[in-house]
Amino acid sequence: MAGPKTRGFRIAPSILSADFARLGEEVAAVEAAGADLLHFDVMDNHYVPNLTIGPLVCASLRPRTRLQIDVHLMVKPVDRIVPDFAKAGANIISFHPEASEHVDRSIALIKECGCKAGLVFNPATPLSYLDHTLEKLDLVLMMSVNPGFGGQQFIASVLPKIAEVRGLIDKTGRDIWLEVDGGVKADNIASIAKAGADTFVAGSAIFGARDYAATLRDMRARLAVV
Repeated sequence: MAGPKTRGFRIAPSILSADFARLGEEVAAVEAAGADLLHFDVMDNHYVPNLTIGPLVCASLRPRTRLQIDVHLMVKPVDRIVPDFAKAGANIISFHPEASEHVDRSIALIKECGCKAGLVFNPATPLSYLDHTLEKLDLVLMMSVNPGFGGQQFIASVLPKIAEVRGLIDKTGRDIWLEVDGGVKADNIASIAKAGADTFVAGSAIFGARDYAATLRDMRARLAVV
């Protein structure tokens, strides 16, 4: 298992912060700039107080990019929408345990649909959900803001929680990604990596910049010294 000094890092621009009038162009631009994944924040105005995008947007963008599509479901119920996103071209589907009636069943459904499965933890969500699920997961997504809106400030008190999850993952010996989403910017990405994260969702920090490639280079330069 790769240790903190040797594990690879991935940066996933969140299209929530993109210009939706030019979404195909925006996706092409971040791919050309060197993004590793494309992050979809799916909100339902039920589990979270906002409404964003559905499977049709995923399906329309799938032919436009070679990047893996990383779908973060902030919806309740979960299971109904999973097959739709899998058919639309998602590669990874993550959900919040509080939004599922049966967490283990939702993980199994995602895998049956041919996608990698992730579990998402809000800042105050207990990690006990990992006690009987971690071995079945491909990804753990730690929210460093409370979900619902882009552009929020990073909650620094989540850092020890990230470190705790890194320890749990390392004990499994499996290649489980540890992703962080919320307020990730060039000036804090190194401290998040030091806590144990290897995959970073960045929305406004990338799409709000004039030069996407320069922003991604800056982030990678800061990760290189971790």
